[in-house]
Amino acid sequence: MENTQFIEFFDGGGEPKLERLGGKCASLVSMTAAGMPVPPGFAVTTDLFDAFIDAAGIKEDIRRLLSGIDVTDVDHVEEVARQIRDEICSRAVPEDLRQQTVDAYEALQAGFERPAPVAVRSSATAEDLPDASFAGQQDTYLWLTGQQAVLEHIRKCWASLYTSRAILYRLKNSIPEDDLSMAVAVQKMVNSETSGVAITMDPATGDRSKITIDASYGVGEMVVSGQVTPDNLQLDKVTLVVVSEHIGDKHAELVPDPESAALREVEVDEERRSRRCLSDDQLQAVASMAKRAEKHYKCPQDIEWAFDKDLPDGENLLLLQSRPETVHSSKKDGAAPAKKKPATGMGGLTAALLSKNAK
Repeated sequence: MENTQFIEFFDGGGEPKLERLGGKCASLVSMTAAGMPVPPGFAVTTDLFDAFIDAAGIKEDIRRLLSGIDVTDVDHVEEVARQIRDEICSRAVPEDLRQQTVDAYEALQAGFERPAPVAVRSSATAEDLPDASFAGQQDTYLWLTGQQAVLEHIRKCWASLYTSRAILYRLKNSIPEDDLSMAVAVQKMVNSETSGVAITMDPATGDRSKITIDASYGVGEMVVSGQVTPDNLQLDKVTLVVVSEHIGDKHAELVPDPESAALREVEVDEERRSRRCLSDDQLQAVASMAKRAEKHYKCPQDIEWAFDKDLPDGENLLLLQSRPETVHSSKKDGAAPAKKKPATGMGGLTAALLSKNAK
């Protein structure tokens, strides 16, 4: 199936344009073109989201609701966000747009001997900017099977552009709502044996001579979301020698459940908890891939990776995402990290909102 205005396959040879693909999908297209080991998939482009918003006739409603938002009132922000998401989730998607997504999903599945679960991942046009990262601001859904589930969760990704958390984040970082849009990645799910993140610097100090790796068992969502304490290792970027190591508790992992066709959380036994989850060879492979991503993008990277238990050794390390590191990389070399300010103003409101949502 060829790329269209509304669908772009990662390996379809298209340009990784941020305005059509959002940060995440643009990165996946770019990395695929560079020959990096990215699981196959496609992007539902911002053109489709915009066409849906226009057909639903809700653009002015969204603008009106956002223009009247009271950022000092947590409950009001949540109510505005809920109203916008309800509008997005309740309107019909035009049949021609829906069918293009179905055709793309079927074309992706045709590459596998049996139905393959997929991840559906938000990719906003404002994410992963040089001075602000939207990591965690919009939604990702894992281990989905079947057309209907994929279509439903694409819509949920669209709606997640207007969570209270995302709205406040944009306000805090002075990111305009005009021309904001959302693409969605639909990507073969990785059967992760181990997974995690890697940053091509020391995130605590900004030292670019190091690579920092967090790793744990199973699907990496528990690492990204902070639900487990992963192994934390730091390597010299040139020699790839381990310079520091801390074995995390890794008390649980997410694994696929064939009966429910979903992920379930299981406890990790004491012996596996107490040892490092990556071998020396695997650790060096992750570090080497992180260096390759940094070279490709010409700036420090924050990557997500996984070892797929269904693939043979040497071919089982996959790159799930690569985004610019935003905390230190925008500072001049040698500059001391800025001291954190107390949570006040928009930051304090965001913290209050997150605290309330956690209850």
